[in-house]
Amino acid sequence: MTIRNTIKDHGQRYRPRMACLKKAEAVLLEMQDLKTGVKSQPQRLVITTIPHAITGEDIVAWLAERFKINSQEARGLGSMLVAIGYIYPLQDHKRLIIKPDASLYRFQTPYFWPAQQWPVEDTDYAIYLAKRNIRKKGILDLYEQEQYNRIHKWMNHKWDFIVMQAKEQYRAGKERKKPDRVVFDCQERAYWVVHRPPPGTVSAMDYGLYRLVDPNAKETKTPDFYERTMIFTQQSIMRPRVKSSVSVGALVKYSTTYKNHDPFLAKCLPSNPWVTDDATYWTLNMAKVEIPTKMRVERWTFSFGELLSDPRGRDDFRLFLKKEFSGENLAFWESCEDLKWGTAATMKEKAQQIYKTFLARGAPRWINIDGKTMEVTVKGLKHPHRYVLDAAQTHIYMLMKKDSYGRYLKSPVFKDTTKKAVCPEEQKFSETQLEQNARRRQPSPSPIAVRQQEEEQRAKLAVSGPVDITQVMSKLSKQGREMPPPPSPKA
Repeated sequence: MTIRNTIKDHGQRYRPRMACLKKAEAVLLEMQDLKTGVKSQPQRLVITTIPHAITGEDIVAWLAERFKINSQEARGLGSMLVAIGYIYPLQDHKRLIIKPDASLYRFQTPYFWPAQQWPVEDTDYAIYLAKRNIRKKGILDLYEQEQYNRIHKWMNHKWDFIVMQAKEQYRAGKERKKPDRVVFDCQERAYWVVHRPPPGTVSAMDYGLYRLVDPNAKETKTPDFYERTMIFTQQSIMRPRVKSSVSVGALVKYSTTYKNHDPFLAKCLPSNPWVTDDATYWTLNMAKVEIPTKMRVERWTFSFGELLSDPRGRDDFRLFLKKEFSGENLAFWESCEDLKWGTAATMKEKAQQIYKTFLARGAPRWINIDGKTMEVTVKGLKHPHRYVLDAAQTHIYMLMKKDSYGRYLKSPVFKDTTKKAVCPEEQKFSETQLEQNARRRQPSPSPIAVRQQEEEQRAKLAVSGPVDITQVMSKLSKQGREMPPPPSPKA
């Protein structure tokens, strides 16, 4: 494998992720200690004996004993070490997790550690795919075949060099002993699964945008530096202060309120779709579902904003306002939201239509706003823009929040919705079922390939042009006349 440090890295060494990698390296070095680390021994893999192999259950047990944590937390920590490339599996290469059983793993060689800051180049990935293509005789995984075709098209100018490098590495690998060859192939494949993950999976090495400067470097003391410091200090003095006890109390109240409604912190009923592949949770929480869940209805009581942000809650609130003969308030608020997020071409027409429907004298759905807000709105409608109705929308929003929202929570409409709301029972999946679900997962199609297929279909339709039905019927009639008559049935 040829990894070259030709490009100076300005990103990874300036990121907080490097501190995490250094801590992971310290844990890994401790795990490799001959006396107190994880015990490794030769293990048999099919017909090959792999030296210095370790099992998943030994890794989980060592982490639980070393950090005094339970097995589930130790399994999560072990999976993180696998996901960032410090431990690699010898059997199931696509799933970068720790299995607490007899599955075999090995420690990654320091050359492939992510803290080495090697730039992951496409040329190296192309050589790796070309080598796998030679070894597998053209039979690659679906996503690898897509990447191979894309890189081949992109690097066609130097593809001969890539194939030559791949053949040389393949020839050198065949000269090694079989255990060493299997180990090196697993190491290299684990490295590229970490840095070029299959579609539909999240890369643990995603660093985001690169920084060009070190944020911890000392800034040069220039007159501009002191001027900015003075402006910042003056703004800090004028900024209103809030007691730390008040802010902390508000944070604790918010966390306590929303804790049970976070599917990652609390139970996700009936099951967690991110883990089990069961889509019942999405079905029960669709935007326009007929009967909502109790958890969903409970969120409407947290704040008026939560009620309006939920399409199902807004429908329930609209039913209440119709019985109160004030449905025009919510209709005006929704029209203003449509103006904000609609297309620019229809913006002027929508603003005029909203004015004629809700604000003009004698409007069919007239709303009650104060004179000052009306004056600001009418003046802004001379040159309409997306936020020209913000003042009137805020006035109606506060009116509904202070008056209608409180009466809605006490109304029979809300009580009837709460009574009909469903509370799904928890569905428990065994470890075997979760493993089977994970094996059945298929990588999602590449957006690039889907877009290319759509463009090819459009090109074919454009070339073929419109179909003349009269010509088609005439051809069919000619073919019918030229066909021989059917044979007579035998007596």
